[in-house]
Amino acid sequence: MDAVLQNLSGWAQEVFLVDSYSKDDTVDIALRYGIHVVQRRFQGFGDQWNFALRELPITAPWTMKLDPDERLSDELKENLLKAMEQNAGAGLSLVRRLWFMGRPLSVRQTLVRLWRTGNCRFTDIAVNEHPVVEGQVLHIAGEMGHYDSPDLDHWLEKQNRYSTAEAIMAYNNSPMADTPKLFGTTFQRRMWKKKYFRYIPFRFSLFFFYNWLIIGAWSAGWVGYAWAQLRSEVMRLRYYKHREMEITGRIPANRYYGPGLPDNRVQQF
Repeated sequence: MDAVLQNLSGWAQEVFLVDSYSKDDTVDIALRYGIHVVQRRFQGFGDQWNFALRELPITAPWTMKLDPDERLSDELKENLLKAMEQNAGAGLSLVRRLWFMGRPLSVRQTLVRLWRTGNCRFTDIAVNEHPVVEGQVLHIAGEMGHYDSPDLDHWLEKQNRYSTAEAIMAYNNSPMADTPKLFGTTFQRRMWKKKYFRYIPFRFSLFFFYNWLIIGAWSAGWVGYAWAQLRSEVMRLRYYKHREMEITGRIPANRYYGPGLPDNRVQQF
């Protein structure tokens, strides 16, 4: 939390934090920086973001979604400011580059992350929420780093929860974050792969080689190899969980991974 707030210092007009009763020092750090903090029990990523857009007293003309493990490069900050000053478009997209085990990978995603305040809603799904912006979305040069988990233990615990949520969505035939299209946007192709992945022969090996060779994780050496293997295993875990639900006819019981108690220093929702 300290690092992301330092990254935003002097650049963001205002910063808001919706804390889901974290047990670490997140709230302490945020309050020390003068951040507007509220707490609300987590029910899903889309639900939490829609709450933030609906209830927080945002006054800045533009709103940006930023996760605690993401950092904006100086080039990206400068280009975003120029675009906002020129009042360009209804939304802005950027490139996010993945870091893993402290090493940069050649994995880059184009994501919509800024929009005119009041001009966005999120798909109301458990995981892989997606912003829906009304109007033209312009792409801005520069990279945002995604420092995905401080260590492998944290990464595996997070992927376990995400794969369960995605398996439940598949079992319930719930709507996806975007329309699955093989020849659509990058995000729509990603949804297409998730939807039809189970029908592809040799899918886990092919997914490893896709990440290792085509995306180019090989360029990061052993770290890239480990990431490509683990991504394949996460897809296998998601598939196995889905199959278990089909076999047993039930979904896993809700489990709470140790959220803390409310902090009476901040407003509760």
